[in-house]
Parts: sequence; structure tokens; C-alpha cells
Amino acid sequence: MRIDWKEGKLAMKLLKSSTVFLIAAGIANVVSGCSRDRIEAINLANEGDQSVKVNVEGAIQKYEQAIDLDPTNHRILWKLANAYEKKEDWDKTASTLARAVQVAPDFANYWGARGHALIEQARAGNADAYKQAQEPLKKCIEKDPTIADCYDDLGDTYLWTDDEQNAAENYSKAIEHDPSKGYFYTDLADLYLNLKLVKEAEQVLNEGVRLVPPNEKNNPKLYNMQVLLAKVAQMKGDKAGQLAAVEKAEHYTSDAHPEFAYELGSTYGTMDPPQKEKALRLLNQFTKRVCKGAQAMKFKDECEETSSLIQKLGS
Repeated sequence: MRIDWKEGKLAMKLLKSSTVFLIAAGIANVVSGCSRDRIEAINLANEGDQSVKVNVEGAIQKYEQAIDLDPTNHRILWKLANAYEKKEDWDKTASTLARAVQVAPDFANYWGARGHALIEQARAGNADAYKQAQEPLKKCIEKDPTIADCYDDLGDTYLWTDDEQNAAENYSKAIEHDPSKGYFYTDLADLYLNLKLVKEAEQVLNEGVRLVPPNEKNNPKLYNMQVLLAKVAQMKGDKAGQLAAVEKAEHYTSDAHPEFAYELGSTYGTMDPPQKEKALRLLNQFTKRVCKGAQAMKFKDECEETSSLIQKLGS
């Protein structure tokens, strides 16, 4: 049968139109499917948020399911990393944050948290991770120079890779950017003491005591500052200053940190002359709270030293 060229042309137009329609419909279905995946991912992440405080494993499952649906949602990756951090699973924390910085490279806190996770890996035995942590921490500072913790963590990486000068510089920058955080002062002062820079350490600690307000969160840091000030006084041969610093440290002890009683008791006990009454009171307190309780194995060495010192002081 012969087809008229006009009819053939019309048929080709219809065919093209139907093809375009089918392609457009397919794209629409794909877009719609992607949109549904993103919405479902958010819903799963919200479910994870509801349970993360009481059921970290359940929350992790929800976040992982969400990421499978929408791998580009860096906010869900951040939530997943935080959940792994709660478990102290530093390997997965670091690897999750590596994905997050690929998706959202301008988020300084992602870089900083990855650097911190690598430091925790190093503290757990992977010494090479100190060096690996330096790049993300430098990226954190590059993206947002005001994040003080990135300087402090970077200082740690230099300290443990035998670069004391860069460690001191970064600890100092941490204090400069946030003078309210007590552990910045102790990190820098402890480094100075190890370098026998006693005057510099004392200046840093006195500044910390002056600027860090006492409260439940800061008291352990203030305790550490006073203990280091006692060490400063000891290195200077200032017995009265050592005793005064130890007595101030005692103000910041709490049930949350039973090891403080051991540290102070042993300090009192090894002074010249020893403060026997104060030492025995604190050491017996440590024995009762810890050595005869559930934490005895955790503080096994301290309990043995406490027992020995009590016998020595009691004689």
C-alpha cells in the first residue's frame, strides 16, 4: 500500500512527539523517585534523632538507611558521625566525616571533627593518625579561623610528632580565640613545664584561673590548673605556694572524679614535710569510694599506691 508523503510526515511528527513525551515522563518519574527518597531519608533521620539518646545503635541504623537513600545529605552524615562518636567508634566516626567533607567541603566543623576523631584513633594506638589529623585540622582553621578547638587539637598533633614550637603556637592561638576553655591553659602550661619554662607556665595558669569561671563544667579544669600550679611551686622550691595550690585544688573535687582524692592525697603525703592528716583523710576517702567498690580494677595501680602510702604515713 502506498503512503502519501504528507501522511508519512504526520506519522513521523506523532512518533517524535510520543518519544519526547515518554522521555519526559521517564525523567519525571526519576525526579519524583529521587524526591521521595530524600523525603524518606529525612523521615528516617528524624526517627534516629528521637532515639539517639537512649538507643544509639537503633539511631545508627536509621541514619545509615537514610544515607543509603540520599548519600548527598551531609547533615545526616553529620548526625551519623555524632552517633558513632557516642559509641567512641573513632574509625567509623572518621570515615563518616570523610564522606561529609567530600559532600560539604566548606563546613569547618566537619573538618575539625574528623581531625579530632583521627587524634582519638592515635590515642588508641595508631600513632600515624596524629600526622593524618593535621590536614583536616588545618582545613578547619582555613574554613573558619575562629574555631578554637581546631587550634588546640592541632597543637596535640604537633606535640605528639615532636614539634613543640608549633604545639605551643597552636595552644596559644586556642586560648586567644576562646579564653573561656580551661583545658587550653593546662595543655599549654603542661608543655611549658616539660620544657622547663616554669615562669611561662605560671603566667598561663594564673591567667586561666583568672578568666575561667568556676562551675560544674569548668571545675575539673580549674582543679588541673591548681595541681599544675602546685607543680610550678614545687619546681621553684616554694613549699608554701605548693601547699596553697593543693588546698585550692581541693575546692574543685567532686564525686564525679574520685581520682582527685588520690592525686591530692598522694601530693599531701609526698610533700616536704608531708601533710599527714590531710593525706590520710583523702587517701582513705579514695580507698572507700573506689578501691572497695566497682571501680577498683579501673584504678588498680592507684589503689595499690594508696595502700602503700597509707601504711607509710601511718607508721
